[in-house]
Amino acid sequence: MADGVAEERVEREERQRSVAVPLTGEPLPLELVNTTYIKGGVRGRHRDALAAGPEALDSWLAAERHRFAPGVADALAAAPPAGPEQYQEFLELRRALRALAGARTSGEGPDPEALAVVNAYARAAADWRELAPGPEFRAVVRRAVEDPLRLALGAISAAAVELFAGEGAERLRACPAPGCILYFVRTHARREWCTVGCGNRVRVARHSRRAREGDEAV
Repeated sequence: MADGVAEERVEREERQRSVAVPLTGEPLPLELVNTTYIKGGVRGRHRDALAAGPEALDSWLAAERHRFAPGVADALAAAPPAGPEQYQEFLELRRALRALAGARTSGEGPDPEALAVVNAYARAAADWRELAPGPEFRAVVRRAVEDPLRLALGAISAAAVELFAGEGAERLRACPAPGCILYFVRTHARREWCTVGCGNRVRVARHSRRAREGDEAV
């Protein structure tokens, strides 16, 4: 039985690696938000990396698993495939995080419904140390929930609390490139765009505009 489960997990992860998942290298809450994006710039099309359903969520979690704390990462590695209810919970969290990211970067107050969603899932991140039963004094970690995907929801939500209200919150940015809907944390003073691709696209557009203006002036 154990061998069968292990083989099924390996097959699932191989399928997941074949799915193109946009990874931006941002904190986990923004990684989830950024699974919705525009491909192709201003004239591009809206894409959703999770649109295919629970299997797409499995793909994203497999790609991001190393970003979670070891206990959560281990639980995700052994987790069965995501179900429809878990999938909808991640979509709900993503909507809430996008709303809060938009409000935080535009100077608006947070939406109460989005706050309630993030706070509710953040409670799943709670853990504590207890003395384990037995003849020896040994501490064990207990968690508020055991479901691996709920643990992941909790970890992402807890990270979002720090992202939106922590010391580095002022570095959160919405990418200003036309046609881009991604968010990023400004890691250094000269960083303007979410990715090098967006920066290059803007610079090419500026160069083309200046060339046209120069031709018109002749």
